[in-house]
Amino acid sequence: MAKSQSRRCCFCLLALVCCVVIICICIILATRQRCAFTHAAVSADSSRCSDIGRDMLLEGGSAVDAAIAALLCTSLVNPQSMGLGGGAIFTIMDKTGNVKIISSRETVPKGVQVDLLNKCPKTSPFATGSHWIGVPGELRGYEKAHQMYGKLPWAKLFEPSIKLAREGFPMPAYLAQFLHHGLIKKLINGTELSELFYKNNAVLRDTLKFPQLAETMETISREGANAFYTGKIANDLIQDVQARNGVLSLDDLRTFQVRVSNACSVQLGDYKMHFPPPPAGGAILSFILKLMHGFRLSPASNQGDQKTLNLHRFLEAVKFANGQKHNLKDPNFGSRKNMEYIKDEKFIEHIRALITDGSTHNASYYNITPSVDRFGTTHVSVMAEDGSAVSVTSTINHMFGSTVFSPKTGIILNNELADFCGRADSVTPGEQPPSSMAPTILQSQEKTVVIGGSGGSFITTAMALSIMNHLWFGMNLNESIAAKIVFVDSNNNVQFENGYDKSSIDAMQKIGHTVKNSMFFFNVVNGISKEGQCISAVSDARKKGRSAGY
Repeated sequence: MAKSQSRRCCFCLLALVCCVVIICICIILATRQRCAFTHAAVSADSSRCSDIGRDMLLEGGSAVDAAIAALLCTSLVNPQSMGLGGGAIFTIMDKTGNVKIISSRETVPKGVQVDLLNKCPKTSPFATGSHWIGVPGELRGYEKAHQMYGKLPWAKLFEPSIKLAREGFPMPAYLAQFLHHGLIKKLINGTELSELFYKNNAVLRDTLKFPQLAETMETISREGANAFYTGKIANDLIQDVQARNGVLSLDDLRTFQVRVSNACSVQLGDYKMHFPPPPAGGAILSFILKLMHGFRLSPASNQGDQKTLNLHRFLEAVKFANGQKHNLKDPNFGSRKNMEYIKDEKFIEHIRALITDGSTHNASYYNITPSVDRFGTTHVSVMAEDGSAVSVTSTINHMFGSTVFSPKTGIILNNELADFCGRADSVTPGEQPPSSMAPTILQSQEKTVVIGGSGGSFITTAMALSIMNHLWFGMNLNESIAAKIVFVDSNNNVQFENGYDKSSIDAMQKIGHTVKNSMFFFNVVNGISKEGQCISAVSDARKKGRSAGY
């Protein structure tokens, strides 16, 4: 009897030990799957550029070093999105948790055409031509960020991209996808850009090379950003632009100034959200998230009838946000309190009370001004080993910017002034245009999230949904970013990404939302989440990206 009981005890003990071992193995495997990295990570639009950023970190570089190197690479791999002829906004958190903004967004040149806004496209998503070119600020932004936070030599950051530009690399799949499209072919056909990407203006090149841009990068790596703003590159660039009837001048380049400021911050429950001030789009993004946070969202809020209700509430929040976009202006040219009201809790509560759960309204209810939606840009997120982080969004604005190409420098020029269309009655030299760009860092006691998006007007809703999914709906970062999105255009129409749940679409139509099909969805979000020593990093698969880290 005693032996039988002893055997049973031993068997139970053995079974218990086996269960514990199995549970431990499952936990370890689950943790490994969730923790892509444990030290540092870079999320750029492409695996090539994420790798280059990661390598800078491995060589002792800072988060800013990694971000700049990844951006220089992206200017080659996704030249339709950004480059030295554009501008950028950095949201930078140092290892102590202090967050600064470095804005090198393009500005209005001194010789801007007085009737420029009369030439705004009414229906076309593109605004081409030299009259839309803003003063490029990209390199001054890199310079300032490197001066404040860089560790590696300036020239080191350029080396991988100079090599790529000079030796060439296979045509990226994402770029090829656009270049095959009839709309893009029509856009750049007959321009000097065509020779970069097509053989005989027809067949896509197998290998991309940017020999003149390699020389430009080489010079800047040796001589610094001044080579672009006051040196030979400046002279060559201005000659090329003015030969194409542009108004950009040497004085515009010489006098361009970067803006450094503290980040704007709002509280979202346990998280503090840091983002750039107007005219960037962070205020609009935070407005949506503050509205939605008031509905006490949780994983259960994304199930069953609650899912339908909160999707409707989200669409209403975005419509009210669209109604605020006309107030998004450069605070240096007008009231310095510009958009401060949008963070006020009483204002948020007032707008939330206007959201009716069973119905929607026409555009005037939300104060929406119809306009043409925009798309473009790129984003890089970096988390360094010391806890510092960078969220940076860069752009030449629309696809291939103004489509003006400088043969002497290899630079594609932006069309940033088109961002004033539908948003302003006039433009002033030195003014930054409004933007949807919202490079963001969120912090709680347990977690840091570094996130940003590209896709022009799609940025705000794509980022808002990714953040809500991750912070409140219980999704991991990859699920949060991969989830299908919904977009409300500037004409108050609701557009669902291909593959969105049909029952939800039907429910929104039943409530009264006007649903419209869209040919393109340009939403791309790149993010990093760190909890303890566990780092998750995601480059949006929509742009065929992949993160890198260690």
